[in-house]
Amino acid sequence: MNLNKLILTENACYKAGRKITVKGIMVHSTGANNSWLKRYVGPDDGKLGKNQYNNHWNTYHPGGREVCVHGFIGKLADGTVATYQTLPWDHRGWHAGGSANNTHIGFEICEDDLTDGAYFAKVYKEAVELCAYLCKQYGLTEKNIICHSEGYKQGVASNHGDVMHWFPKHGKSMDTFRAEVKALLAADTKEDEPAQEETPAVTYPEKLTSGYYRVRKTWKDSKSQVGAYRILKNAKAAADKNLGTYVFTTNGVAIYPEKAAETYRIHTVVKGDTLWDIAKKYLGDGSRYPEIKTLNDLKSNVIYSGWKLKIPN
Repeated sequence: MNLNKLILTENACYKAGRKITVKGIMVHSTGANNSWLKRYVGPDDGKLGKNQYNNHWNTYHPGGREVCVHGFIGKLADGTVATYQTLPWDHRGWHAGGSANNTHIGFEICEDDLTDGAYFAKVYKEAVELCAYLCKQYGLTEKNIICHSEGYKQGVASNHGDVMHWFPKHGKSMDTFRAEVKALLAADTKEDEPAQEETPAVTYPEKLTSGYYRVRKTWKDSKSQVGAYRILKNAKAAADKNLGTYVFTTNGVAIYPEKAAETYRIHTVVKGDTLWDIAKKYLGDGSRYPEIKTLNDLKSNVIYSGWKLKIPN
């Protein structure tokens, strides 16, 4: 997922300042043959490209309508596909035309003419990854994901057909979509065999083929994220531009700038230690042991004497 952030601060929805308890995700598509993110997200941040008509949604009432969503998926100026977060995820949006506004995160996939299979495959994959990301953030499952047309059938949204006028043209449905989100969530949580006595050296490639370097203030504070990058130097540049942020690996280890290491303590494992006991000792709550697993890229709960574990402050 290529996640970026440009909050629509001029939109009346954002200015209303209402919050929700997130209970689900609603998938929308724009219903217009325009796949460029700059049509909806603005002003240009250097990646979107300039909207010559300035008719993006970062205005009080875009096109005279009360509309606003939490994100868009579409093309950047260079033609690559990306996601833009446009509202805080727990902000009440104007996307469903019904009670789902009070419970659901809503995002739009920018449509083209609905015939380009390559473009569809890219935005579909990006949407699956976004939903998996949001499920993990808010304790949801694939069962909590619906599209606008399903919301109408459930009585929580207005009468729109998206996305079922588009997905079937490319052999997909909301059932296949949910199944792929479920598979991605399972892949992220699957535990491997117990680690070996020797912990292999960790290296951080300049360009990732999967996962992202994330730039945020702390790993736990996902709302502070300013971007997610495949290329390490781009992530470092973003951290340099946003004082107080750090570059984190996919597994939550802060690797840039150098002072990031100071945000962690080190515990040397001794015989009889468990992750639960270590979490209780340092974090005050044994149930927080997954934070230690994530920080140290542990694939199981097995630890060995002599290991040096990073402990979050």
